[in-house]
Amino acid sequence: MAQTAPRPGTPLQGPGAPATRTAPATPDVFGPRAHTIARWTLAVVLGLVYGYWAAAINRDAGPITGWNVLFGLVTAFVFAVLHLAVQTVAPRLRRELHSALWAAFTGCAFGFLYSQGGDSVVMSTMLSLVIAAAVLVATFYRYYTHEDATGHRLA
Repeated sequence: MAQTAPRPGTPLQGPGAPATRTAPATPDVFGPRAHTIARWTLAVVLGLVYGYWAAAINRDAGPITGWNVLFGLVTAFVFAVLHLAVQTVAPRLRRELHSALWAAFTGCAFGFLYSQGGDSVVMSTMLSLVIAAAVLVATFYRYYTHEDATGHRLA
C-alpha cells in the first residue's frame, strides 16, 4: 500500500509516532561543511590536473625527470592556491569586478599553459586576451542575470 510522505511541520501519525513530533524540514544535505569540502576538493583536483598538463607540455615527449615532476607539483600548488583565493575574494565583489577577476585568472592560466608549448610571447598574450574576453562576457552575463547590482542573488 502506498503511503504519502508527511509534509514538513505536520504531526507524524501512526502506531509508533509520538503526538508532538513533527516531520523534519528539508534536509540540509549541501550545508556549509559540504560546500567547504567541495571548494577545497575542486581546487586540489583542478590544481593537480593543471600541474600535470603543464608538466606534460613542458616535457615535450621527453623522459620524465625529477625537475619535470617538481615543476608539475609547484604549478599545481600555485594554481590551487590562486583558485582558492579567487573563489574566496570574487563573491565579495560587485558583479563587474567579480567577472573581471575570473576572466583575469582564466586568461593568465591559459596563457601560462600556452607559453609552455614554446610559442612566442605575443601569440600567448593575444590568445590569453581572447580567452579572458570570452570568460568576461560569459561570467558577466551569468552574474548580471542572477544577481542584483550589489551582488546578492535574485530569488
